[in-house]
Amino acid sequence: MATAVLDMSMSLDGYVAGPNDGPGNPGGDGFMRLHEWAFTPDFQPRQSGPSAELMDRIGAAGAVVSGRRTAEQVDHWGGDHGGMGIPIFVPSHRPPGPEVAGYPLVTYVDGIVEAMARAKAAAGDRRVHVIGAYTGQRAIEAGVLDEVQIHQIPVLFGGGRRLFDVLPARVELEILEVIDTPEATHIRYRVPR
Repeated sequence: MATAVLDMSMSLDGYVAGPNDGPGNPGGDGFMRLHEWAFTPDFQPRQSGPSAELMDRIGAAGAVVSGRRTAEQVDHWGGDHGGMGIPIFVPSHRPPGPEVAGYPLVTYVDGIVEAMARAKAAAGDRRVHVIGAYTGQRAIEAGVLDEVQIHQIPVLFGGGRRLFDVLPARVELEILEVIDTPEATHIRYRVPR
């Protein structure tokens, strides 16, 4: 059965997007700083070491669940997230815009529970790559998220969009794995049920 993993790069002060995050500036000011652990300066994936291994895990996903805001800011990755050729499910209570009709891998679904169920079914025994702060919060709240993978970047953003801004209650997590590198500390947690 598929494991749903919220996978996010985050500043030490809890930001997953910088200030001025919006359609003309996806991820906000300084956003690429959060992803230097995974990519070379010319935006090519790192080819060896822990970073490459972690990116291979993401690339082995069988489906994606992405928040609407995230998906729309990047035009749904042109209909194919990372060139992986896997289905992308977007939880939303509103119908998609007309541009989505040209993206057969993108499906808008009514709510996080249904989106996660469909993504897990599509992924089979592979992982579901979950993206987006709001989407991660709702998945935890609904009890449909299995793991959280944080790539903790040694930088203080001082503003932007926080990953866990609003949760209904405290959530205790179990640490499954810690990989420390000069670029980031990667911590994988299990979300209890």
